[in-house]
Amino acid sequence: GVLCVVCRRTIHRLRAIAIGVTWQSLVSANEEFFAWLRGERTMPFGPDGEHVTINLVEWDPAKIDRNEFVIANQVTYTGGPEKRFDLVGYVNGIPMVIGEAKTPVRPSVSWVEGAAQIHDDYERNAPGMFVGNVLSFATEGKTFRYGAVRSPIEKWAPWRDGAEGLSGLAEVEQAVSSLLRPEVVLDMARNFTVFANDRNGRKSKVIARYQQYQGANQLVARVLDGRVRKGLIWHFQGSGKSLLQLFAAQKLRLHPQLENPTVLIVVDRIDLDAQITATFNAADVPNTVAADS
Repeated sequence: GVLCVVCRRTIHRLRAIAIGVTWQSLVSANEEFFAWLRGERTMPFGPDGEHVTINLVEWDPAKIDRNEFVIANQVTYTGGPEKRFDLVGYVNGIPMVIGEAKTPVRPSVSWVEGAAQIHDDYERNAPGMFVGNVLSFATEGKTFRYGAVRSPIEKWAPWRDGAEGLSGLAEVEQAVSSLLRPEVVLDMARNFTVFANDRNGRKSKVIARYQQYQGANQLVARVLDGRVRKGLIWHFQGSGKSLLQLFAAQKLRLHPQLENPTVLIVVDRIDLDAQITATFNAADVPNTVAADS
């Protein structure tokens, strides 16, 4: 009986986020829901009303099977104007992945139509389905692109981890099998997602591109290995090196084996110091201290 009360009160708080969301507030609602997902919210369920952490997801990769993963197609949403989603990936009943698949046989139709349907229609008219969204994707069987809630379509990105040199259906198949694995979706949710404010105070959601995900995870693995003390990551201009460092620092700080380490970032130019500091501050990373001399 006590467990049922705990579940009801928690679900009531989570449903309030979904019920109260509009497309204009979707990013903020998604950020609040992610705070619950990541164990940053508590409820007074302990002895004498003591607040305890609410855990909606088992994050430990060794215990990932404790979660329930379901993929459903042709999901009908009736929380407003009726919408039908091609593919929905659920984790513990929470819709975390939305996919739109278009026909591969009409040259005039591409992944862009699918992405536009998600961005312009579904997120606007069924925002409650996206409060727990990690990412959405679109494909027509020849190209694969993914993006975050309210992300402009021109910022939807390919996922080429393992897909170098591939094209068409082979590229799509590799992207799907690499990105949409349960452990990768949860890793993206916990360690490779930030909510940032621009200069005008507008909030946006940023998720890692494949080179940032790959580079940061290799960096973390190098640290955990502990034997090799240095390494090199090369990325081209505009590839998001500052965000890569943010994602890597975020994952290092949360890794249980490292026991909340201090992460030191050293740059070799003053303008880079301003750039890195601005990236961390915009994402509101806690306990960030910039050098003052």
